[in-house]
Amino acid sequence: MKGFGSDKEAILDLITSRNNKQRIEISQAYKSLYGKDLIADLKRELAGKFERLIVGLMRPLAYFDAKEIKDALQGIGTDEKCLIEILASRTNQQIHNLVEAYRDAYERELEADVLGDTSGHFKKMLVVLLQGTREEDDVVSEDLVEQDAKDLLEAGNLKWGTDEAQFIYILGNRSKQHLRLVFDEYLKISGKPIEDSIRGELSGDIEKLLLAVVKCIRSTPEYFAERLYKAMKGLETKDNTLIRVMVSRSEIDMLDIREVFRTKYEKSLHSMIKDDTSGEYKKALLKLCGGDDDAAGEFFPEAAQVAYRMWELSAVAKVELRGTVRPAADFNADGDAKVLRKAMKGLGTDEGAIIDVVTQRSNAQRQEILRTYKSHFGRDLMADLKSELSGSLAKLILGLMMTPAQFDAKQLKKAMEGAGTDENILIEILATRNNREIQAINEAYKAAYRKSLEDALSSDTSGHFKRILVSLALGNRDEGGEDLTRAHEDAKKLSDVSSGDSTSLETRFLSILCTRSYPHLRRVFQEFIKMTNHDVAHTVRKHMSGDVRDAFVAIVRSVKDKPAFFADKLYDSMKGIGTDDRTLTRIMVSRSEIDLLNIRRVFKEMHEKSLHHMIEKDTSGDYCKALLAICGGDD
Repeated sequence: MKGFGSDKEAILDLITSRNNKQRIEISQAYKSLYGKDLIADLKRELAGKFERLIVGLMRPLAYFDAKEIKDALQGIGTDEKCLIEILASRTNQQIHNLVEAYRDAYERELEADVLGDTSGHFKKMLVVLLQGTREEDDVVSEDLVEQDAKDLLEAGNLKWGTDEAQFIYILGNRSKQHLRLVFDEYLKISGKPIEDSIRGELSGDIEKLLLAVVKCIRSTPEYFAERLYKAMKGLETKDNTLIRVMVSRSEIDMLDIREVFRTKYEKSLHSMIKDDTSGEYKKALLKLCGGDDDAAGEFFPEAAQVAYRMWELSAVAKVELRGTVRPAADFNADGDAKVLRKAMKGLGTDEGAIIDVVTQRSNAQRQEILRTYKSHFGRDLMADLKSELSGSLAKLILGLMMTPAQFDAKQLKKAMEGAGTDENILIEILATRNNREIQAINEAYKAAYRKSLEDALSSDTSGHFKRILVSLALGNRDEGGEDLTRAHEDAKKLSDVSSGDSTSLETRFLSILCTRSYPHLRRVFQEFIKMTNHDVAHTVRKHMSGDVRDAFVAIVRSVKDKPAFFADKLYDSMKGIGTDDRTLTRIMVSRSEIDLLNIRRVFKEMHEKSLHHMIEKDTSGDYCKALLAICGGDD
């Protein structure tokens, strides 16, 4: 740091290759030798995110946490996510050290500052965590486990209103080992995980805090892997979170976090940092990360075993798919037809009445309304709606009035007409529909456009991408169960990438991913992990590109967890500047009677906000009102 400019490379090399105890010794030696404060010099010489990272590494962990919490409480508004992350994840001893460091650094009591800056049940739980008195005995009483599980159930699901105090007492004081058994018992007696009850019974900051506590009880590395992933995904990087986690966990459980990250998100933490950051800041973060788990021989066998177990569960799991739109109990096609005619007759249109009828009827009931409308009034309801409505609302309402097959056929036609093809729509529809749905789409396409879907795809796409789409469009996927011997053979074919011949690899993937049944493919993916230590999507991303890669990844994701695939598509359609109304409308219409309730739940888990909330924030007017009616509730 002497003279003009500073050698940032030397600074980051030295500081990231010493542990915290050694850095403190360096600070003390620096002061003895030069009579200067090393942290003050670093602050002066460095700037921005790189400075925050390096200075953070120079502080003892307790003082680093104290500074983060002070910053979270200072100024206008409170950074609740920072408070939650630190206080939900630290051990008793770390909490005690933090309280002492805060007192020493700021001559204030941390508990008093938290009390002054927070409120309600959120405040109460933070204060409980600040005591650092969680039980640490590994000896667990079975009777107390059963009692706590019963008390939590009675405090939430079985009670009018929620007894937050019971949640706070049990989750804030019991030992980790005890609580893990409580969660298992709760699942047994209630039929759902404790997280679902917290989401259903609580809201706001107390909900987020208790969910964070539960995640840390189950697996602290998994909690931080999720924090890191969410800090880097999307358009903007949440650098404060990224720095805080990388600094605070680098000497505790970073290898475990890396392992979970690689397994859960099918990419290494190293590669995501590399893609998402730049300059000396990136170099320092990668040094703290310590290795690339996508590199040959680096992927942890433990992570592969975790992934294997996940597939083991998914191979036998039976998830009940539920839509948000159900048949109306008091359905009267004649009355609905009259309401719609009245809404469009004369001057002006009653959009509210149209929305109320169309969004609250099943598709079969809407088809009956179409027929009744024509027989009563001698008019085409679709034509009337088209002339009375406009913009995104018109597309949504007209989409709901079509049969699912007609709607999908129209989306496919629009994706292929005009200059350029929208490959994403072709992939989304053909990769996620079952044989019966595909066959119905083929019939609807032929009836509407006097051309087979196969011919349309063949003339509008090319190469391996065309072959994939045509294969999917046949609707000939096996519908049987798994065959373990064949699954092993299929996994072996998919894992053989040694020839370097991408054409041969793509052909092998096509012959398996486009034809085998979903249960069989889950077993194939499980066997694939045993052979390679990698998830199959990792191999697709690494060895393929463009539309072929996107199509295969979509198939894999659809096999693994279809609601999660659509939840991600919905999130992407609304995040950032501007809304992709076409995608939003397409998914809300097509999934409303199939699995939109499942999509909603996954959406909340993945993105920490409800689908309802995001639609409300991102759309407006009658279009927003109609979408929220289809959404069916705020999670």
